[in-house]
Amino acid sequence: MNWSVPEKPAELTESRLVSGFLDGTFPVESTLPAERELALRLGVTRPTLREALQRLARDGWIEIRQGKPTRVRNYWQEGNLAVLAAIARRRQNLPANFVPDLLSVRVLLAPAYTRLAVERAPRCIISLLESAPGAKSSPEEFSAFDWQVHHQLTICSDNPVFTLILNGFQDLYFEMGKFYFSIPETRTTSLGFYSGLLACAREGDAVAAQDLTSRIMGESLFFWQKIQERTNGKID
Repeated sequence: MNWSVPEKPAELTESRLVSGFLDGTFPVESTLPAERELALRLGVTRPTLREALQRLARDGWIEIRQGKPTRVRNYWQEGNLAVLAAIARRRQNLPANFVPDLLSVRVLLAPAYTRLAVERAPRCIISLLESAPGAKSSPEEFSAFDWQVHHQLTICSDNPVFTLILNGFQDLYFEMGKFYFSIPETRTTSLGFYSGLLACAREGDAVAAQDLTSRIMGESLFFWQKIQERTNGKID
């Protein structure tokens, strides 16, 4: 049996505060309660609270000011990738445009790392693409395979920054992917992408791979926007 490791008090406190920022309990540009009061509200010791606050300040959620109340930063403008990854892990608090915004970024990044992967290490993705799921595979299988393809492409690009960015959204990728691939049209489009990319890799045609990826990523964004319209933005 695999036992899950319980969160440490500071980690749990940090998580509760992040949820409070995202659900409006502690809005942007507001100030947090005094340390003693906040520790009581959270049910933790003051040393535990201080540790959590230091972590949150490091990641750009808050600004700790000596002798003044702690300010909740405008984390969309002052945060960093740690903030983005933390938001992605909280599906219940995601802003309506968060997934489309992520996909818009992927439209820009994926063609670049795909071109580099085909230029630098085409063999490392050929065997993976040859094992693409069949049309009747489950949405979960498609989601897992699609993640594996993009993850491998970032690794083969030989630019670890691409991989680190993608890794920050792994959990969200799987969850949204299962919903996305529940629609037959999206599975058909992705199978065409895997097949076309495999041909590009075998031929060593990095430019064609980039163009193909750009087109398919744009179509993925379009599909997701249509899904949100059909469900009124409620993705469960």
